[in-house]
Amino acid sequence: MNQFDWTIGVTGLNATDNPGPGISVIRSLRAHPGFKGKIIGLTYHYMDPGLYASDLIDSAYLIPLPSEGIQSLRQRLEYIKKRTDLSLLIPTLDSEISGFISLEPELRGIGIRLFLPTQQQFDIRSKVHLAEVCEKANLDFPRTRIVSDIESLCQVSMEIPFPYMLKGIFYGATLVNTMDEASMAFHRTTAQWGLPVIIQEFLIGEEYDVLAVGDGEGGIVGGLPMKKTSLTEKGKGWAGVVVKDPKFLAMAETFCRMTKWRGPFEMEVLKTKEERYFLLEINPRFPAWTYLCVGAGQNLPVAVAQLAMGMEPAPLPEFKAGTMFVRISLEQVVKIDRLEEIISKGEIHYR
Repeated sequence: MNQFDWTIGVTGLNATDNPGPGISVIRSLRAHPGFKGKIIGLTYHYMDPGLYASDLIDSAYLIPLPSEGIQSLRQRLEYIKKRTDLSLLIPTLDSEISGFISLEPELRGIGIRLFLPTQQQFDIRSKVHLAEVCEKANLDFPRTRIVSDIESLCQVSMEIPFPYMLKGIFYGATLVNTMDEASMAFHRTTAQWGLPVIIQEFLIGEEYDVLAVGDGEGGIVGGLPMKKTSLTEKGKGWAGVVVKDPKFLAMAETFCRMTKWRGPFEMEVLKTKEERYFLLEINPRFPAWTYLCVGAGQNLPVAVAQLAMGMEPAPLPEFKAGTMFVRISLEQVVKIDRLEEIISKGEIHYR
């Protein structure tokens, strides 16, 4: 078993009813028998629960919000590098990845590695361009329109019948049934995530997610599909099971072959009763359910870490269909001085 003692930074430590992927990625890294390194949690808010998971992280640091610009982020990462000898980073939030892509050459220069898509790859899979990707890849997709003002929203509402999905450019999806609901959702979504918004035909079927890692040369390192079996009120998967359906991995392989995608990604797919597979979204990072891949026999976060460090991952075994997850909520008991420490110093050290 290969051993590695890298210091790995992971973002996305929010773990609420709409959890970030960070904790799941960290659990996956810790699960590898050869991992002898350290985990650095990177987060934007002092109340992110993952900051206080002392059994999973060695240290944690607040980092500047993406809206503060990449130079503030670069300076903060330089400081963290000096304190921890940070080896590599695994960003897990859509809104931050473009900034890390821009910084990758500079970070490589100071010894911090990443394994991310290019900016062109990142842009092409966005919700704005999803229809173009699907047409080129010959994949089914819902009718989609891009909207930047209320007038256009009214026009779209005559082209795509209610109900339909209104989605933010980064996050958020609202099912709207009337023009009044669409207008309210438009203002709420743009206030949080900006313009444009995406209008997408509402389809009925079973929801699946596909997690895979592209090698940057047109192939995939590994991947597995998961059927959502329980959803929260926000539509997030609270339970799911790994399924064996060649069509899902074929979709991921087609996407990687066409884009030469580099790094992890998640495809959201809806399967109708007519056996049609509609690609709804492509998320450019690990999902919150990533730890399921470890239980199913494919530790994809470790593969990404190895690729970032210039290693070729060993061939991954076939995933185990029927492996399932059920998410739980736990109370973390923390001394108040930990909260004071992160607020006053912007960092916490456990080990």
